[in-house]
Amino acid sequence: MVSVTFTWLGHGGYRIDSAGGKRIYVDPWLENPKFPESEKPIERADILAITHGHGDHVANALQLYREHSPKVVAIFELASWLESRGAEGASALGMNKGGTVEVDGIAFTMTDALHSSGFQDESGITYLGEAAGFVIELENGLKLYAAGDTAVFGDMQLIGRLYSPDVAILPIGDHFTMGPKQAALALELLGTKRCIPVHWGTFGLLTGTPDVLREQAPGVDVLDVEPGQTIEL
Repeated sequence: MVSVTFTWLGHGGYRIDSAGGKRIYVDPWLENPKFPESEKPIERADILAITHGHGDHVANALQLYREHSPKVVAIFELASWLESRGAEGASALGMNKGGTVEVDGIAFTMTDALHSSGFQDESGITYLGEAAGFVIELENGLKLYAAGDTAVFGDMQLIGRLYSPDVAILPIGDHFTMGPKQAALALELLGTKRCIPVHWGTFGLLTGTPDVLREQAPGVDVLDVEPGQTIEL
């Protein structure tokens, strides 16, 4: 099997290429100002995992579905909403917190997240279930904690005890999610020694940086990835 790679797409979105050759997109937002030109157009998408219903995480889900027909992993209300808008069969894998679904040999376990979740358009805000995260176990056994948008919460210790993620992908921007200080505590609770910070630097409001996280979390390997950069995990 080939190695696992991670590519940051700016903001809260990223691409994971699994050991078995599957291409997973998590919360891709193609219009974000940091989205790398090198990633356009998207060539293929085997799995689309969405953590919650805010536009900066779900806005391009239907486009990706129309172009590539990926399997959709999301909380049931969000998956059903996508299906009602044309993502045929999206609710087949609709799940909830604590549950696990297997997709092409990759296990997605849904975890809690402290955040809101709703899609806003001209008709108002549509409730799309609660915000969530995922522990993703790839074919070679590597486990990634895709936290989604969240604040730190005490039950991250349970995520660590139950799943022992090898890498934590955490938001650090502050304002809409936790900042570096909370993310450092999250890493302590998880017991995870490798972290990829995301959801920072997109706008001026998102002031958290990897350098501050590195100061707050001594002993953790903070992988400072630029938008469009691919690293091996």
